[in-house]
Amino acid sequence: MDQTRSKPWLAHYDPGVPPEVEVPPIPLWRFLEESAHRYPQNTALEFLGKTLTYAELWDKSRRFAAGLTALGVKPGDRVAIMLPNSPQFVIAFYGTLLAGGVGVNVNPLYTPRELRHQLKDSGAETLIILDHLLPRFLEVEGETPVKRTVVTGIKDFLPFPKNLLYPLKAKKDKLPLGYPKRQGFHAFTHLLKHPPATPHPADPEELALLQYTGGTTGISKGAMLTHKNLVANVLQIDAWDPTSKDLRGQGVMLGALPFFHVYGMTVAMNYGIYSGYKIVLLPRPEIHAIVEAIEKHGVTHFPGVPTLYVAFNNFPGIEKRNVKSIRICLSGAAPLPVEVAKRFEEITGARLIEGYGLSEASPVTHSNPVLGEIKKGSIGMPFPSVDAKVVDEEGHELPLGEVG
Repeated sequence: MDQTRSKPWLAHYDPGVPPEVEVPPIPLWRFLEESAHRYPQNTALEFLGKTLTYAELWDKSRRFAAGLTALGVKPGDRVAIMLPNSPQFVIAFYGTLLAGGVGVNVNPLYTPRELRHQLKDSGAETLIILDHLLPRFLEVEGETPVKRTVVTGIKDFLPFPKNLLYPLKAKKDKLPLGYPKRQGFHAFTHLLKHPPATPHPADPEELALLQYTGGTTGISKGAMLTHKNLVANVLQIDAWDPTSKDLRGQGVMLGALPFFHVYGMTVAMNYGIYSGYKIVLLPRPEIHAIVEAIEKHGVTHFPGVPTLYVAFNNFPGIEKRNVKSIRICLSGAAPLPVEVAKRFEEITGARLIEGYGLSEASPVTHSNPVLGEIKKGSIGMPFPSVDAKVVDEEGHELPLGEVG
């Protein structure tokens, strides 16, 4: 059958966007390895003044993998990551995959009860956690399968003298620091002292991530995402933007969306690493820090949610700020009001496109075009290699123009 008949949206694709995306049989960590090979001295991560190059990030991720293996983590084991956006998150996630483990993203805002459910449900025997969050885990520690806990602090990846001053500020703010000096607890920095591991040659169909989502029932369930799922979605995002190759190794990605959420993980972290971009990490998506980061680092990509763009538009004096470096923004997770998009584009001169996704799809499935006509208030068209149909309440497919 003619593809434009079975997929009528293909006729409206931007020039250069393919109808299908070829997905190579590779593990997700290959993107980091390739960027480290292509752009070794390029900044991969920027965190509150501390930078890591792609070569350093690849090295530390392999060292962390070796550290996990030395602690007893085996291929297929679940490794829960309860961290804000930070170098530690990226190292822990890629280190887990390099060791053959399965990442389990944990919301740092979880209550002890929610944390207990997710650790039990995923079967995670390893937890990587920020020291500030540790009291919540200790409350339910005995009711979880966790055998080993790796603890890090914000100061571990701060530049001098912030690394010395931060503990004083944390104490003043009554934030917990450190960890129990007993069996089963380990310092994140100690794992980085191991010689770099040989990467686990994961089969693309192997599980890479358990991404917890409330779904429609409210009980958090882990969507099972393979290496192939995650690799495919990065390549679909890349194919959707016909101009993306112009910025390869030069773009600046704002890492404000939380990486524990699959949208932030795929669009900001995995796609940013695939593209060799500098990723500016913000542990909290606060609008003042976002505006400062855009100005200071010349951010080109600002993936976000409608509330962030509303806050941006309403930021005092935003018209006078230097935010013209922004080139493209993908909005998801909630409907984007038409007037918000219009105002944002007036201020920045950037393109703000609305898309749609869900955790089970790694996550992006639909988007408005990067170059062509944007249908305001619409989620846009299916991505390359995505099948979509509109059905009635009985599940029967409806003809064009019908509401389903």
